[in-house]
Amino acid sequence: MDFKCSASDLASLANSTAPGSDNALLATFLCGRFDAISDKFADTAHAVDSTYLLFSAYLVFSMQLGFAMLCAGSVRAKNTMNIMLTNVLDAAAGGLSYYLFGFAFAFGSPSNGFVGRHFFGLKKVPSASVDYSFFLYQWAFAIAAAGITSGSIAERTQFVAYLIYSSFLTGFVYPITSHWFWSGDGWASPSRSDGNLLFGSGAIDFAGSGVVHMVGGIAGFWGALIEGPRIGRFDHAGRVVALRGHSASLVVLGSFLLWFGWYGFNPGSFLTILKTYDGASGGFYGQWSAVGRTAVTTTLAGSTAALTTLFSKRLLVGHWNVTDVCNGLLGGFAAITSGCSVVDPWAAIVCGFVSAWVLIGCNKLAELAKFDDPLEAAQLHGGCGAWGLIFTGLFARRRYVDEVYGGSGRRYGWFVGGDGRLLAAQVVEVLAIAGWVTATMGPLFYGLHRLELLRVSGDDEKEGMDLTRHGGLAYVYHDDGGGDRPSIIAPDGRRVEPTDRSPAPNADDRNGMPAV
Repeated sequence: MDFKCSASDLASLANSTAPGSDNALLATFLCGRFDAISDKFADTAHAVDSTYLLFSAYLVFSMQLGFAMLCAGSVRAKNTMNIMLTNVLDAAAGGLSYYLFGFAFAFGSPSNGFVGRHFFGLKKVPSASVDYSFFLYQWAFAIAAAGITSGSIAERTQFVAYLIYSSFLTGFVYPITSHWFWSGDGWASPSRSDGNLLFGSGAIDFAGSGVVHMVGGIAGFWGALIEGPRIGRFDHAGRVVALRGHSASLVVLGSFLLWFGWYGFNPGSFLTILKTYDGASGGFYGQWSAVGRTAVTTTLAGSTAALTTLFSKRLLVGHWNVTDVCNGLLGGFAAITSGCSVVDPWAAIVCGFVSAWVLIGCNKLAELAKFDDPLEAAQLHGGCGAWGLIFTGLFARRRYVDEVYGGSGRRYGWFVGGDGRLLAAQVVEVLAIAGWVTATMGPLFYGLHRLELLRVSGDDEKEGMDLTRHGGLAYVYHDDGGGDRPSIIAPDGRRVEPTDRSPAPNADDRNGMPAV
């Protein structure tokens, strides 16, 4: 709302425009007050939107804790410290690389359609178009992509390889992709400032099914493929051997933390909340309603995928598996991330249902190809992310597309009356991301492999990297040493055999607990 006015406007209402007259002085006074009120409203709007974005950034960053717990629970106990450290590294190394280069490559406008050229090291930030809160939010997205990749290559990767790939992914590969589809200068962006949109539409990837999830998933695919499967994952006959993670509790905890963080990931991608649609004000409907709808579609897609996975796996393997359900849940979230803001809630249910079967199918193909991904990250984020982009091209509603991206007459989903151009743009995004990540991360992982910097030795892998690379194990835990009784593994890796002790008279009853 604009309260600004001129003194002549108000003075004319009183039929006196003579300078120095009482009416003119009163008009000047009132206009000054209106201008002050208008400035306050503008300041408040900026503060509310900035606070909303910062809070969303904090939610997205909390997903790193979710990734850490999920990864820790999905690997064997002997590699817990290693995978936790890599998650810390993704955030820390990603913070520096994104600050120095990544943010500029992604959003350094004005630029060309391929790469940004300004804001290196946040130079000239803040500005009229970019503030620190926007950088923090985008950094949280960048390190999420790196966290996805770390899960695919878990339990067998050298630490130096993590340092190299994480910095390269967050500082170059991911930012270029986000520039293409999210920057106002990107060649396939639906928000392209010059209006020259791909197929008259641009590719809609609202919160990153492709930009974040496909990038992380495909990078992880090449890393895991070049490294090869973990020792013991397949027997001599080629049959699958389950190498189960050591803690379903951590998997569930991580999944809930990721679910919570997704409410910053998807609704937060609006970037602002104080915005009306169609010039209307004072009503109940505006961008705040779209934010709520986005949270609802996110919830429904994940919930449907979780339930579909639960019953599908029960029919396929004969039992209820909580880790499979958690992966199905996350697959639904990864899929809806692209179209969460532009589809109806009922369509989100369709998205979640199909994403569950996409993940099941990708996992089956991975087994047939002898592909080993401890967290199913490549299948989940790569496969379900690609489905999410296609889903948006089929179900994006015209009204929502116009509201979220501005203007009228934009392209919308093929299954809801569109002409297929949006779907074509979505297919182009799938192919572009797959090609770009393959052309960059594939050679990087292959080069690390040739330099013997990628995979740890077989002995180190068998012993576990916590003990061989990180100075000790994460837990004091019982391990079957092959005898009649379990032994205890101390944090420094010592195997301590239990002994029986009969309690002395009047002594505390230790219930036969072994001495360590």
